[in-house]
Amino acid sequence: MTPAPRPTAAEREELPEGRARVPRHVAIIMDGNGRWATARGQPRQAGHKAGIAPVRASIEHCARSGVEALTLFAFSSENWRRPQEEVTNLMSLFLEALDREVAELHANRVRLRFIGDRRSLSVRLQARMAAAEELTAANDGLKLQIAVSYGGRWDIVQACQELAKQCSAGTLRPEEIDEARVAGALQLAGLPDPDLFIRTGGEQRISNFLLWNLAYSELYFTDTLWPDFNADELQAAFEHFARRERRFGLTGAQVGGAVRA
Repeated sequence: MTPAPRPTAAEREELPEGRARVPRHVAIIMDGNGRWATARGQPRQAGHKAGIAPVRASIEHCARSGVEALTLFAFSSENWRRPQEEVTNLMSLFLEALDREVAELHANRVRLRFIGDRRSLSVRLQARMAAAEELTAANDGLKLQIAVSYGGRWDIVQACQELAKQCSAGTLRPEEIDEARVAGALQLAGLPDPDLFIRTGGEQRISNFLLWNLAYSELYFTDTLWPDFNADELQAAFEHFARRERRFGLTGAQVGGAVRA
């Protein structure tokens, strides 16, 4: 990954209108690796390997464009039900990619975090993840989250459990629980909610990904399989986002008035 310093706030103000509306936070379901490989008569593992290049391209393009945060859905809590051989291969590939990419991410000031239930992962993988997070924790560039063994319902349940523990300990009253408290106990605490959600591979559903955080995200679906996804495809999603009117429950007239004000 080549160095890609993020534009400053002043530089972003000077961008043309279409580019000024770059999403702060992008979330992507990287779908289609298996179908890409099958269409070529190759094992599914080949598709997962081919899916590494689009990850790099997406990180680079987000960093160059001034995106603050990128969250990638790598492995869901439901994916554990896939054939054992595929799961084993995915975990091995994940370890290899982690060892290979972390130093370069760190050199480019990317802060790396992993979200999901780590208890199901091997001790070796958990240790590598923790080491990567520690190495990049102070970086001030793109905030990169990788969802591994993650499910949106699990995320909400674990947040509720954390708040219940605080109530039981007497440090929180039930009536003090509001949206901000719940959001603060979720895996993406401290980050803005995704402005743009992208799913490749043609499916049009969010598949238990960031259920709370995607409440007002703009949704973008593409038939492109993940191994074929590139910077041009990502830019097309950004341009789609820039054309959307984000109302958050208001009317178009209200939003227009707020912009003019």
